[in-house]
Amino acid sequence: MLPPGSSNAIDTPGMIHSMSRILHASFITFWLLGSALAQEAATSDGGGDRASGWPAKKCLLFRQITDEALARIGVEGMGPAFLEKQERFIASGCLMRIAICPTAPKELDYANLVSLQMMNAGATGSFLPFACR
Repeated sequence: MLPPGSSNAIDTPGMIHSMSRILHASFITFWLLGSALAQEAATSDGGGDRASGWPAKKCLLFRQITDEALARIGVEGMGPAFLEKQERFIASGCLMRIAICPTAPKELDYANLVSLQMMNAGATGSFLPFACR
């Protein structure tokens, strides 16, 4: 052990203060993470009623985003089959796996716009019905 006046002496009060700050920051991080997980568990549908929770919110959001996108860019240049499949997807509560293939340039622009907005809102790409098989 080095004498307290030595230049290599360990600053025990300073180390304790630093460790205390690290532990405090870790505690806050874990508390926030735990709170977020608890909130998610409280708001998820837990596999029960599919009319509530995140699946229903995603579908409502999909309806809103598609309505806004169609109002903005219009339906001219989009095929009726494309729009009908989208309506069937929404009517199913967004639960039916329907492959809606954008073939016209405007359909592709629309699908890209809706996809980006849905993903920005937190939906995963696997939720979206736009696919060509």
